[in-house]
Amino acid sequence: MAEINGAAVLLKVGGNTVGSQTNVTFNENLDALDVSSKDSRSRKLIGGRYSATVTLDAMFVPDDTALATLKTAIRSDGAVEIVRYYGADFEEADAIVTSINEGFPDQAPATLSVTLEITGDWSAA
Repeated sequence: MAEINGAAVLLKVGGNTVGSQTNVTFNENLDALDVSSKDSRSRKLIGGRYSATVTLDAMFVPDDTALATLKTAIRSDGAVEIVRYYGADFEEADAIVTSINEGFPDQAPATLSVTLEITGDWSAA
């Protein structure tokens, strides 16, 4: 398996690539359920609820179509369709936009940070 340059991994929202991305992080979690009993001193676990979160950092681009989609979503029901792609490989999921943070520091680039919670599973596109 070959290494990958992080610049090759991008996030699309509503069919449009989020402009000027500087970082995107995909977190996947599985709750561990303790099903231990008095029969054994050892702990026994089984897999429980799956969850996934996407965090995106980008330069703020006011006329970015994907940003407009994210803002519209968070101001209504939060629902968006997202695609993550690594070169020729794609995965898609439904997500809920849970936060959008915009930063406008003096004498520095304006930035954007977005958090999305996956609803359901990732699937091959």
